[in-house]
Amino acid sequence: MKKIRLILLLAAGAVNIAAGQDNEAGSASQSTRLVMSNAIDITFNAGGTSQSEVSLTFNNVNDYANGVESSLVEMKIRSNKKFDVFAKTSASRFAYSGPESKDPKMNVNKLKIKVVSNNTGGSVPSAVNNKYSNMSKSNKKFINDGTPGGDNIFAVQYKADPGFEFPAGTYSVEVIYTATQQ
Repeated sequence: MKKIRLILLLAAGAVNIAAGQDNEAGSASQSTRLVMSNAIDITFNAGGTSQSEVSLTFNNVNDYANGVESSLVEMKIRSNKKFDVFAKTSASRFAYSGPESKDPKMNVNKLKIKVVSNNTGGSVPSAVNNKYSNMSKSNKKFINDGTPGGDNIFAVQYKADPGFEFPAGTYSVEVIYTATQQ
């Protein structure tokens, strides 16, 4: 009888140990934080009809009389806050390269620009909304209150209208676009 009691006690203990192992669990927790800063980026849209250099070529008398328009130039803005977009030229006059020994002084107001499409969620000021406006060395606003996002695209078009008063050659100026968060 002692043997049977000992076997029963051992069996009952094994059942308690097995049951206790099923209920045991370990856990750990970890706090995860995202530390984010304000971010904004403006680039020429590689998926669009854009290019980082725009050439307006005057081939004949009609081009001089009527001016020459560029193809559309698309830009993409990625921002985590509302934003505005501005543009200006790097100088008040075009740099000249050509056969003339005397530097012709062409003012940048001979270059005009307009916004032709806007998918930024913001508004376009009436001065540049599908209307050409003269470029200058001062900032000109193109987009007001663009919405945060990663795929905000707008397109501009240039028109050069220097008339007949300037000699042949290459006239160049940088157009600088700036996107600023609000």
